[in-house]
Amino acid sequence: MAYLVVRIRGTVNVPSFATTTLRYLNLTKKYRATLLPENAQYLGMLRKVKNIVAWTVADPKIIMELLQKRARKPGQNHGSDFDLPHGFDSIEPLALAISENRLSMSDIPGLKPWFPLHPPRGGFKRKTKTQYKEGGVLGEDKLLIDLVRKML
Repeated sequence: MAYLVVRIRGTVNVPSFATTTLRYLNLTKKYRATLLPENAQYLGMLRKVKNIVAWTVADPKIIMELLQKRARKPGQNHGSDFDLPHGFDSIEPLALAISENRLSMSDIPGLKPWFPLHPPRGGFKRKTKTQYKEGGVLGEDKLLIDLVRKML
């Protein structure tokens, strides 16, 4: 399984330890998303910045949508087609390999390790300053995939 992580909060008044952790996660700006392998190290990093990001387990459908609509090559600011890694003939098996932790975003040559997103169309329906367990968006959010679809 892989984690889909989205930065919800901005860059103002963020502690230095959180800024460093977010830089390691490739989440330097608001409304950026990334895909991370599911392991204890990344889960610890996510829990450290749980007041700034939201994450959930990603399924292959949302990974395929992100790769089709928001994948970018380095040096380009707008969406473009990227070269598939060796052994993959389409995006569907690539999305499946990422979701099963057989491939990470850094293993794909010519692809930025993050996806730029829009603010959600129709706005947030839950609070953006509180945790998911308290009725908000932040932290481990089971409904994040629906929110990301509004942000594509």
